[in-house]
Amino acid sequence: MDQSQIDKRYLDPALSAKERARILVAQMTLPEKIAQMLHKAPPIPRLEVPAYNWWNECLHGVARAGRATVFPQAIGLAATFDIELIGRMAEIISDEARAKHHQALKQDNRGQYFGLTPWSPNINIFRDPRWGRGQETYGECPYLTARVGVAFVRGLQGTDPKYLKLVATPKHYAVHSGPESLRHSFDAVVSPRDLRETYLPAFKATVQEAGAWSIMGAYNRTNGEPCCGSQTLIQKILREEWGFQGYYVSDCWAIRDFHEHHKVTASPEESVAMAVRNGCDLNCGDIYPRLREAEKQGLISEAEITVCTERLFEARFKLGMFDPEELVPYSRLSPDLVHCREHVTQARQVARESIVLLKNEQSLLPLDRNIKAIAVVGPAACAPEVLLGNYNGFSPQLVTLLEGIIGEVSAGTQVTYTKGCDFAGQAPINEGHLKTATDAADVIIATLGYSPLLEGEEGDAAGELEADGSGDRTRIGLPGRQLELLQKLSALGKPVVLVLTGGSPIELNWAAEHIPAILMVWYPGEQGGQALADVLFGDYNPSGRLPVTFVKSLEQLPPFTEYAMKGRTYRFMKDEPLYPFGYGLSYTSFTYSNLELSRKVIGTDEGITVSVTVRNSGSRAGDEVVQLYVKDLLASVPVPVRQLAGIRRIHLQPGEEQRVELALAPAQLVAYDDHGLPFVEPGEFEISVGGGQPDDSRSVTVKTILTVQ
Repeated sequence: MDQSQIDKRYLDPALSAKERARILVAQMTLPEKIAQMLHKAPPIPRLEVPAYNWWNECLHGVARAGRATVFPQAIGLAATFDIELIGRMAEIISDEARAKHHQALKQDNRGQYFGLTPWSPNINIFRDPRWGRGQETYGECPYLTARVGVAFVRGLQGTDPKYLKLVATPKHYAVHSGPESLRHSFDAVVSPRDLRETYLPAFKATVQEAGAWSIMGAYNRTNGEPCCGSQTLIQKILREEWGFQGYYVSDCWAIRDFHEHHKVTASPEESVAMAVRNGCDLNCGDIYPRLREAEKQGLISEAEITVCTERLFEARFKLGMFDPEELVPYSRLSPDLVHCREHVTQARQVARESIVLLKNEQSLLPLDRNIKAIAVVGPAACAPEVLLGNYNGFSPQLVTLLEGIIGEVSAGTQVTYTKGCDFAGQAPINEGHLKTATDAADVIIATLGYSPLLEGEEGDAAGELEADGSGDRTRIGLPGRQLELLQKLSALGKPVVLVLTGGSPIELNWAAEHIPAILMVWYPGEQGGQALADVLFGDYNPSGRLPVTFVKSLEQLPPFTEYAMKGRTYRFMKDEPLYPFGYGLSYTSFTYSNLELSRKVIGTDEGITVSVTVRNSGSRAGDEVVQLYVKDLLASVPVPVRQLAGIRRIHLQPGEEQRVELALAPAQLVAYDDHGLPFVEPGEFEISVGGGQPDDSRSVTVKTILTVQ
């Protein structure tokens, strides 16, 4: 095509992104269209289309692209139960991603991880503690996952009426949570009820409430269909039912699994045709060039390919990639924002709020910073990897757990340290070093747990616990000789504070019985050590809550490969766990009273307001996480034991009280029939509000009955 014949109206910012995409793509050849459907899209100089790499990651900060603020891993974000905080954090992440992108362009860097289309967040349901990637999720609760996911997507995509700040990509759609070793061939079989009740709500919320402009499909099949080529998931549910307008991207090299592992197609050409025909627009990988041969074989049409390419360019136009910088407000974000002081301060606050106090016998915590001697023992104390988790950025200001403690104690306090043992393996504990480090200590801080080398994605974790190195766990207790180390420390007769790192529930039966104080800090980000010290020495009152159930043993759970929800998570588990979902202690105490409903009798399509008075009845200021649970008492179909339906984090001074109002919508009273269809039926619903689940004796709860007629 002669340059004079090119229709350049696609460069006109006054036109809609959809129209501009249509005009541009209409002038591409078929090979050019196909090439633009690869995550590493080449330039088209004659059309003034620059190269673009779609692959970026922003799970808990801009990842894998040099300097960035590193926030706590996603599971820690969920543990804050602070939706507003997560929204503000996501805005910071998008500021840094935008600033890095534009600075990279000035340096002629169009490489991977500097784009505006991050493949985040991971909103899969963490249904089984063995899954190594559970750390990337917001836990086991569809409601909590949806609320955090919506806030995160909104924070990434911005509020400009014309331009997207970034394109968020909730993943992995839709029924995906291990095993990692089987993900390329596994069929996750679920009932229509479980699909709609548990696995889809967060995706629906991020699409319909937050306007997510991209979705990433999972590797596995769901009910026989590969998720990156599923007519049911992509066309019928996502696009037709939910009205999704954006583009769909495959997980990396997932489409070749269609013929190599799932065996649902017989050739690469059939695989790419199946993916495109069912709405997978973007190929993370390199198999879509086979679309040219698929088109020749009559397996796919150019018109179908054109639809996908247009959706991709609509997103690029919405990001302002073809417009003058002065028209795109986000292009003016300064690179000085990246890892600025304000962002580091926010990382510290998020880490503080994520820490969960599991036990505090005889108020051992907080510690006196003028204590004479502290021994810090354990492999997590000086390990930077336990701050980072996976899909992480890199900070020039990492504060390890040991550094945080040393930085907060008095100048007259003796601090000793020994690793004690490795994270994993059977190397013997050095008794001499242990004795030297602990002899004079008034208190011992044991830093144990997991590292990203022991749990993670397929291929990322070394896997002493898993023969094939898949990243999943075959057992969930303290790995290696850590329990032995903890028992030796306890036997010394000195107070022990157990500080746990990790991204998953840990079996803690012995520790829960014998160790007086236990803190779960997850993978707490670059300020993890500082946040831990803030909690240990009382500068911050712990207020995190568990976003996952800590079971007593794997015997309480169904097989890992079973995707039915029966017996799983707080919503369906009948056995008593060690520490329940929503659990977390404080250095103060809270009381609940005067629970009221705006109406005690409603119709099936009516919502109500639930209000309760919360009082800080202790001696320290602190945050309380107010949790609203609903239980259907007269359901005609199987329903959860209970489910979270509202949360509010509040701060109260000693003696202060606050009236808290929570909205309860009809959608939160829904049950699902055998076909997965939602309905609200007449009956009675137990409404419980407190600092945890209503049947946890360690949490204060008030209850009432709502009648639906």
